[in-house]
Amino acid sequence: MAIADPRTGHIGLNVTDIDRSRGFYQQVFGFEVLGEGQGDDRRFVFLGSRGELRLTLWQQSEGAFDTGRPGLHHLSFQVDSIDEVREAEAVLRGLAVDFAHDGVVPHGEGADSGGIFFTDPDGIRLEIFAPTGAGGVAPIAGAPTCGFF
Repeated sequence: MAIADPRTGHIGLNVTDIDRSRGFYQQVFGFEVLGEGQGDDRRFVFLGSRGELRLTLWQQSEGAFDTGRPGLHHLSFQVDSIDEVREAEAVLRGLAVDFAHDGVVPHGEGADSGGIFFTDPDGIRLEIFAPTGAGGVAPIAGAPTCGFF
């Protein structure tokens, strides 16, 4: 029998520099450190919001995120409003991140949901979106429904 209503718990990401990644995710998402430590060949940090675990970072890899290999396509974070998306965009611009598109991208022509698409310091593709409020935003030429295809 299949599980009736599974929900994502937390997401674990491999990173190359735990201190850099912890700082990035704390600045952009306001995560608090819930725990951290190290094993024989890796360091880790648990990040969360309101005491709930959201993201674990594991310093146990080299190189950069490879979009051509099986695995994570992108990690998406939902916020309540387009204003919050734009606030995050301002923080990200201050961090000089790479954006897939300039500004908010609707999730399809005429869609009311939309967000921003960018990469973290290891090249992991991320999205911050709001379920409503992007309907008045003109579609970005060439931007696909997801923003990363």
